[in-house]
Formats: sequence, C-alpha cells, structure tokens
Amino acid sequence: MRLISCLMTALLTAAAAITIADDSLPDTGISGVYEVMVGVDDADAAIDYFGAFGFRVVAEAALARDAAQEVYGVDSALTAYRLQNGDVDAHGLLRLLAWEFPLGPGVGFAPPETVGTRMAVMRTEDIFRITDVFTDLRDRAEQPWLIAGPVYDDLYDATEGQPSISNRRVGVREMGIYGIPFNHVFFQRYGYTIPGYGTVAPDTPLRTSEFTHHDFFVAGDLAEVTAYYADVLGFKPENEPVIDGAWQAGPATVFQMEPGRSHWYRGFVSPNNICGKLKFFSVEGLHTVDDRSDRQRPGELGITLHSLWTPELQALHERAEKAGLTVSPLQANEFGEQSFLLQGPDGATWQIIERAAATQAPVTDFNLIPVDH
Repeated sequence: MRLISCLMTALLTAAAAITIADDSLPDTGISGVYEVMVGVDDADAAIDYFGAFGFRVVAEAALARDAAQEVYGVDSALTAYRLQNGDVDAHGLLRLLAWEFPLGPGVGFAPPETVGTRMAVMRTEDIFRITDVFTDLRDRAEQPWLIAGPVYDDLYDATEGQPSISNRRVGVREMGIYGIPFNHVFFQRYGYTIPGYGTVAPDTPLRTSEFTHHDFFVAGDLAEVTAYYADVLGFKPENEPVIDGAWQAGPATVFQMEPGRSHWYRGFVSPNNICGKLKFFSVEGLHTVDDRSDRQRPGELGITLHSLWTPELQALHERAEKAGLTVSPLQANEFGEQSFLLQGPDGATWQIIERAAATQAPVTDFNLIPVDH
C-alpha cells in the first residue's frame, strides 16, 4: 500500500508537470515528433540494423536530383524509407534518407554534449541485453560505439521504506549508446508503467519500442532559441530552462559528464500526445564544448532532421513565416505529402507534414500505473 500511495503522489506530480495550462499557446494540432530522419550511405544495412529494434519498412519513395534540391535544398538524388515500430503511427517513426551524394559525414562520433548532437530515445524491456549487444559490437566487431551506463534513477521519488524482497525499488535504468550512424538512449522501467509511452511489440528482437522522446544539444540562450516550439508550434513547455548536471546520476552517466559539469535543460510536450517529447540541452555561458552544428543539416549523414504532422499545415506555414522563421514553400515531399521545411534558431530542421489523423490515436492523458515488477 505504501508503494501504491507513493506512486499515486508521483503520478499527480508528473501529470501536473505535463498538463500545464496556457491559453496563449496556438492550437496547431501537432502531435509528438513523428519521425527521426537519418541520412545513410547503405540503406540495406540500415534497414537490417533498425529491424533488430522492431522497425519495419512501411513506405519507400524517391526524388530525382532536381526535385530533392527543391524539397530539401540538397543537390543529390534521394531514396527514402519510412519505418514503423509495431502499430504506433502517431509518433516515434524513422525515415532513412539514402542520398546518392551525401553532403558530408554529419556530426559523426562525438562526445554526447557536442553541439549538434541528436539522440533518439526508446524503451526496452531488457537494458542489459542491449548493453551486451553493443559491447560485442565495440569489442568483437571493432565498431566505434561509446557505451554510457546503464545507470539507475528513481525519477519520481517513488521508492519508499526499507528495501526487501517484497518492497522493491521503483524507477528506471537508462543508458546512452553513441556511434557514427546513430545515437541511442534506452530506458527500462521497474515498478510502474505509462500507457502510450513506449510500446514494445511482442515480436521485436531486442524488446524495444518506438522512439518516445528526442534529445538535442544546441547553442545559445535556451529560453530564446526554443521559444518557437511554444509560440509557433504549440508545444507545452514542461519547465523554464534549469541547470542540471553531474550531481545527478542520470545525466552524469548518460551524457558522460565530468565532475563539476552542468548544462541548461528545457523540455516540451505536445498537448495532443504524451509521447514524442522534446528535450533540449545547452552549455551556453557554462563552459566550452565542441560545436559541430554546421554538419547538422539535411543531406549529411546521421540524424539531421525530424518531422512533425498536423492537419493545419497552411495555417502553421503562415504562422511560421510571420514569426520570421526560415521556411520553404509548401510542396509535396517524396511520399507525396504536402509539407514544408522549417529551420529554427536552435539549429534544428523540421519537415512539417499535412496529415488528418493517425491510424492509432495517440494517448493524451499521462497515467503512471504501479505494476508488481
């Protein structure tokens, strides 16, 4: 009973943080982050790689060189593959961009706090299996992977009392896996679940979910460069920028932070989906880090942009233009979807897609439910 009571308190606290009421936010209809868009030089190898995490190809399309120049500003032919994990199609998908002539290597293998670094987060039911797999890739296959963690954290302060075989700790283990082609963050829950936030399909080889949230290391004053996510896109800020860092077990391990290091943090969530969240980090004014943001652009390899969908594309395009953001004209992307590109002052690039609704409706109520685990 003590555990359930404590978890219910945590639920109320977490729900309050997510359901910030702000009538000033525009109603854009945007759900959570739809896709991570990744430049690849070997599409077959990438499809096989992400297949281990439960992603399967659900659409394929191509653009000739001149059309890719119009849509993405990249002078290269493109073949694109949309991949989905399980039945979740409102958020958490993956798009592979196989450029005939990539513009460059992207951010590449870099320390986690490098400006321009992007990370995609997914839930797993067996984080130590993930650890073993990437340890083998690093040590036996001699592939460049940085393994950070796993580390335990009680995010909601839900563990209470003296530990025993029946009064077990509640929380998560999380870890970062950083490589040349992709940067992962994985987490595994203990003692609770959140419906709609990380759905693991039963046939997924590595017992992993869709992408649940997305991390961005950016430059500049975090309040200023991320303001457009609320003012233009309609995301709810979960907090004003705050400093966190090496005194916290999770960030210290996952971001490989040395003692005394810190960074600014700010999170956003869609009012239309508890998942597909955004998390931004900046070291502005704190210390100096490597800045590879000039490699963070469409046409490069690695995670270079993301997509969002909305049923109100025209209105959102007009709103972004009035806000002075860099936007492309409305036009069909490679899948024939009306869309436009948006570049923000944080250095992120977004493809905004017109879509009436998801096949599987997203969850909009945050519920933290105790489980006996």
